[in-house]
Amino acid sequence: MAKTAKSTSKPEATPPALTHIGASGEARMVDVSEKPATERVAVAEGRVVMKKATLELILSGDAKKGDVLGTARVAGIMAAKRTADLIPLCHPLALSKVTLDITPDAKLPGCIVRATVKVTGPTGVEMEALTAVSVACLTIYDMIKAAERGVRIEGIHLIAKTGGKSGDYVASASRK
Repeated sequence: MAKTAKSTSKPEATPPALTHIGASGEARMVDVSEKPATERVAVAEGRVVMKKATLELILSGDAKKGDVLGTARVAGIMAAKRTADLIPLCHPLALSKVTLDITPDAKLPGCIVRATVKVTGPTGVEMEALTAVSVACLTIYDMIKAAERGVRIEGIHLIAKTGGKSGDYVASASRK
């Protein structure tokens, strides 16, 4: 039997408890009934990477299925509003704002998809922003897959969030 090396580094801090796991390990929805309603905003981002010719097809408006970016924008907004139907333990929220910005980027080549979601309520909107970006990216893929099957969806992550008990968060520059 091989010996394991002893660590000389400081012991790691105990990770925070997972809020969606009950005392006996069961999945549960977090009770937010006692939390005050505050303004909360989350911003998420992702990229759809493709060949330069495919990006040019999107920008020319000649994709077989129609307006790729417009359709992806609407799909992302719709997805944010339906997040609780897709992610089992998310709370249904009355969102006050959802914006989807899709920026073509010749350097990728591809598109940068960014969602901003806002609510005044007892829980945050990180999942809504991430869902909006994910579905918008998937919609871009769906609309251009006939032209290129090798499109990649990458880097979907939370950029920033404000409000709530845990405070503000901004992704480090290396993660953006």
